Amino acid sequence: MSFYVREETLGKEEMESIQFARLKTTVDKVCENVPFYKEKFQKAGVKPEDLTSLDDLKKLPFTKKTDLRDHYPFGLVAVPMDEIVRIHGSSGTSGKPTVVAYTKNDINHWSDIVARSIYLAGGRKGDLLHNAYGYGLFTGGLGLHHGSERLGCATVPVSGGNTERQITLIEDFKPRVICSTPSYLLNIGETMIAKGLEPKKTSLKFAILGAEPWSEEMRNTIEDMFDLKAMDIYGLSEVMGPGIAMECVDCQDGLHIADDHFIAEVIDPNTLEPVPEGEDGELVFTSLTKEALPVIRYRTGDIASITREKCACGRTSTRMSRVKGRIDDMFIIRGVNVFPSEVERNILQMDELVCHYQIHLKKKGSMDHAELHVEVCDPFFDKLPDGDLNQGEGPELVNKIKHTLKTQALVSMDVYLKPPHSIPRSEGKAKRVVDHRAKTALAAK
Repeated sequence: MSFYVREETLGKEEMESIQFARLKTTVDKVCENVPFYKEKFQKAGVKPEDLTSLDDLKKLPFTKKTDLRDHYPFGLVAVPMDEIVRIHGSSGTSGKPTVVAYTKNDINHWSDIVARSIYLAGGRKGDLLHNAYGYGLFTGGLGLHHGSERLGCATVPVSGGNTERQITLIEDFKPRVICSTPSYLLNIGETMIAKGLEPKKTSLKFAILGAEPWSEEMRNTIEDMFDLKAMDIYGLSEVMGPGIAMECVDCQDGLHIADDHFIAEVIDPNTLEPVPEGEDGELVFTSLTKEALPVIRYRTGDIASITREKCACGRTSTRMSRVKGRIDDMFIIRGVNVFPSEVERNILQMDELVCHYQIHLKKKGSMDHAELHVEVCDPFFDKLPDGDLNQGEGPELVNKIKHTLKTQALVSMDVYLKPPHSIPRSEGKAKRVVDHRAKTALAAK
């Protein structure tokens, strides 16, 4: 068994000693250099010297995404601007983007963390890595790029989109590792099949997939399509970027968090109290080595659980589960909390359906209402009379889906079957939820 760095196998006491020393340094830094944190700590009645152990972390106030937006663009930066070498940010689809900054040391740490992640996923020095994450303000493309180079891989910076070109490069360059969103890799595979190519015959052996929630059923579909191993990578720009946690190729049983760079907590998003180990809640991260824009107890909005049990691969790092969904993505139908990934998990167990679906949210009177639009597979569609989804076995499949969602996910939805290849494909993050509620509520007035 080989490991990228010894920190992956440290005992609990040694790792906590490293974490506490770095936490103290980080807290001192933000209180001295970031007015926002200085004021926040004062309001919470806590001073840096009050930190005497890791248990005191819970005394510190939380940071939220709105805090970054309220201090746009550089109000939370903890170093002089002449020390900044990189700026990334969110897409800003709901307003101004959240902006994050990096020093040269930050970029070096990030590159090491991502190199560790690629190694965890099976990549090695000398491999050719096909990077289909988007480049630009999004942290995915450049994050994986620099980590790949740090590990010693030959990196193909193809970025997202232009699927035909992606396929040509995969066929010609013969990469061993591919990085993308899971929905886009599925799109690449389907496009290959439509062109008469066989994804199973590519050179790809390992896929590093992230930037959107995905289910175990989606993993099984991708692995079977390409005959490779697909691993989940986790990250968010506000904390660092991709590489905060990574699944190991040996076990694929939870994502290993880089404990020497981040402290992970899981809280109840309503009470803000810690939840027991192994239970789902909102992920919270504190950065330990970030210089330009450290974050203290950052509420990610992602729902997952953590465990500190040693992995069968031999690593002792804290592990997090695959993200179940985002608090923002969760919708409530007749009192039932629903995540798109839970719907995905159930429908992908049906042979008649493929991995393309959308949930449309609407208003019926004062009540929220959900519609599931899901594609059927080619063999199922081909045997329908005149390709009519309302004939033959179509209505029976609709009832089967409704019953499964009601009994397994406890949610009632109208179900609309769609012909193969009719739901828009993603060249980045898949759009799983389409919210019409504001429009339908307005139309009803």
